Amino acid sequence: MARHFVFCAVALFFESAALSQTPPPQTAQTISVPADSPRWDLQGEAKLAEYQGRKCLLIDGGAAIVKDFEMRDGVIDVDVSTPAIRGFFGFDVRIDADGANYEEIYLRQHKSGLPDAMQYTPVLSTGRNWQIFNGPGFTGAVDIPKGVWFHLRLEVTGAQAKLYVKDMDKPALVMDDLKSGVQKGQVALFTLTGETYFSNFEARTTPDAPWQRHLPAMPPNILTKWSISPSYDALARNLERPLTRSESDAIHWQDVEAEPPGFVVLYRYREAPHPRVTFQSDFSTRLQPQPGMKVLYARTTIESDREQVKKLEIGYSDDVSVFLNGKILYRGRSAQSFRDPGFLGIINPENDAVYLPLKKGRNELMLALSELGGGWGFICRLTDFEN
Repeated sequence: MARHFVFCAVALFFESAALSQTPPPQTAQTISVPADSPRWDLQGEAKLAEYQGRKCLLIDGGAAIVKDFEMRDGVIDVDVSTPAIRGFFGFDVRIDADGANYEEIYLRQHKSGLPDAMQYTPVLSTGRNWQIFNGPGFTGAVDIPKGVWFHLRLEVTGAQAKLYVKDMDKPALVMDDLKSGVQKGQVALFTLTGETYFSNFEARTTPDAPWQRHLPAMPPNILTKWSISPSYDALARNLERPLTRSESDAIHWQDVEAEPPGFVVLYRYREAPHPRVTFQSDFSTRLQPQPGMKVLYARTTIESDREQVKKLEIGYSDDVSVFLNGKILYRGRSAQSFRDPGFLGIINPENDAVYLPLKKGRNELMLALSELGGGWGFICRLTDFEN
């Protein structure tokens, strides 16, 4: 199956309430796929190799997809070894028919021992969302051996998963709420970058568990109801200029709603752009135009019983202009490597704050949100302004 992996993948928006269902019994299936098996669909820089006395797969910016095999719930085992100083390697599971939506779990050898040595991200519309989904349940610390074989196991059960690294008794990362919404699909080994070897691959399906979401709570004061525009070429627009009334009226707005704990995840609705961001490798270029950057507008209404100032706490990826009642109040960028070379651009409502001078009655809040990579989205929390 041809896929577009995101080397350089809109999931249906699932109900926010936990969904529980009891599927019919299924026959378990176990497959062992040697490195030289024709069952591998090798993509990008993936090939057969021999390393440390083993016949194995070498992947360095590519993927190996198991042909003619789909999995909902199951266990995947594989041995890995990487001599690379820097890299991203792991599993893609429940890959949908278009190869655009799936769950991705990976390790980063250059982060060994650090709080984000492991990471889970849902891939939506070909875009990774690690800037949105981060922290407990998404990232974790683990020591990653270098240049020696060690074992990985991934257990996928309903809307949850567990990753085991070396120790098969205690999971290194527990993913409590898988986000893509894809319930069954193909399985792949992948390496975004960094020479990595894989051997002794085995996958075993298990009976489907009830699909139970474990959603976080929705905090108070989150702005949840929004309408979004189509996406546009960000470099073709003046992002400091508010839309005119005629421009706004001509847009086909789509109603969307924030998901707990308050994120509006835009890859669920719009295709992910994949620009080559120059300042991630050359910090001096961070103020230069970035070809391929996309922008969309998001709007909501704030009703106020009087004239007052409210504090808008806002997190976003990667670039925002904030307009209130047709006037610009703020413009900022929170992209990876923009504020300093090590800046990650993780979204949270404490990223920035804007003070909104509300008039009595209806107020229109509009955001122009641009994307460079890592997850297109935002979160807004409205609080009282303390004098």
